[in-house]
Amino acid sequence: MLCVTAYTQTIKTVKILNPAGVKYIESMDASEPSRLISECIAGNQAAIEKLVRQYEADVFKLALSILGDEADANEITQETFIAALKSLRTYQEKKAFKAWLFTIALNLSRSHLRKQKFIERLKATVGVVLRIEHQKQSTPEDEAIRTEKEAVIWNELNKLDERHRIVAVLRYFHELPISEIAQVLSVNEGTIHSRLHTVRERLRDALQHVHGE
Repeated sequence: MLCVTAYTQTIKTVKILNPAGVKYIESMDASEPSRLISECIAGNQAAIEKLVRQYEADVFKLALSILGDEADANEITQETFIAALKSLRTYQEKKAFKAWLFTIALNLSRSHLRKQKFIERLKATVGVVLRIEHQKQSTPEDEAIRTEKEAVIWNELNKLDERHRIVAVLRYFHELPISEIAQVLSVNEGTIHSRLHTVRERLRDALQHVHGE
């Protein structure tokens, strides 16, 4: 197993500089995470880089959705993979690997907020994520897609408290199933359903107000 210093050096070699601009590589099949994990534990640097590349954009955007700052999100992304690689032997496959990784990223992001007292950054979180998504669009036609309804939805999400916003981001932005969101947040599925119901009601009310329905 690689030592802590080697893990850190490997992550720096991969150079997670701007995960927001990373194009998604082809999704791994169901067996590949297990195979890559075994190779990472054995110290295979190519496997480590492949694992990082597969999940770095998702981890970055999750951190960004909590921190609201690209530099901080980039730092947490690196810390997440370093922590994950050091703890791979403790990973149990009864939890989806992505959910396990998101749990680490979520805990590190929250800890960063507490240490740095950057709670106010949550106010602009979703707006920052949306801006980065639009920057990635390649044509003027794509750039013009933001409709009044979309603006209302993102504005309303931006007003949510952290516990509801994180659920909304994981469900609608990362498209995680309810079961994995429950794993990431360490709450039961009923609580996730309840929070999503609250989010949907808020969005419905906002849209009705805009359109005078």
